[in-house]
Amino acid sequence: MSEQQSPWARPEPGQTPPADVLYPPARPTVERYEGPSPSGTGEGWSRSGAVTLLHRPPEPEPDVIEFGRGRDPESQRRRQLWWFGGAAGVILTIGVVVLIGLAMTGNSPLRRASGPTDYGPPLAKLCPPPSVSSGNLPPAPPPPPGPRTVDKTAGISYAREGSPWEPWDETWDAGDLHVRYGVGQHFITEIYPGGAYHASILSGSVPTAENDALTLDLKCTGHQVLADVRASYYPRPNTMDSMRDEVTTLGGRPAWVAKFRLHFHADGLKASSELVGLALIDVGRPNAAIIYISIPNTVGQFDPVVDQVLDSVRPT
Repeated sequence: MSEQQSPWARPEPGQTPPADVLYPPARPTVERYEGPSPSGTGEGWSRSGAVTLLHRPPEPEPDVIEFGRGRDPESQRRRQLWWFGGAAGVILTIGVVVLIGLAMTGNSPLRRASGPTDYGPPLAKLCPPPSVSSGNLPPAPPPPPGPRTVDKTAGISYAREGSPWEPWDETWDAGDLHVRYGVGQHFITEIYPGGAYHASILSGSVPTAENDALTLDLKCTGHQVLADVRASYYPRPNTMDSMRDEVTTLGGRPAWVAKFRLHFHADGLKASSELVGLALIDVGRPNAAIIYISIPNTVGQFDPVVDQVLDSVRPT
């Protein structure tokens, strides 16, 4: 095979120029695509063209709204409102179900909260009324002759003593039970650093029953009143000599009566003991009538007043 000459070589003088050499055209580069044909036929197809794709054809618009970039702001707001509304509906449904469950078990928070059950007076809480009524009592006997002290608020009257006794002209709210003494007599027996010391005949009332109940536990209530007298009216410590402690009648009405002597000491006070008469009388009201008689040992000549006044009590 003769040596191939370059087509750009020139012949020497006197030589015949070589014939033109024609090279076959270069074969186009084929890009092989292994996927499906654009028409959907055939398992593979090829086309001529550059291997590197310089641009992509525009993609078709999606048929559905997708989350992410490019969403319509108004559509996004509407979708958020739908989400919020749906969540609120779920929460409301759960709350209704819970309330129904609580109502069926008797624990509904929608029920009106009940008030405290211990709203009654202190004595009514300490001494519930007895099961036996004290009604249908016979009429009270007439009061003994002589001047009388009448306590319309308490519902009793009793004998009024002469000099040196004077009318009681103030209201004394005494003790933890707050017995209010507003009627009676007294006189001052001595003045000491703690103030004026008195002999007294005082009456008042104290709530002992709830609402309109008229039945009282006289013994229990009386012992509570006695304990309050010792703790609140006299110096502490003190000791007590009991002479009488019984449920009885005064003026034809059920009553609890106590008589005792208290011994005590206070700096600057001459009196060292006191004779006390205490009675709680059921007068057919929620408030029981109380009469309190105190005679210091410095004026012991008035000790008989205790029994005289207790025996003279009558309902009004």
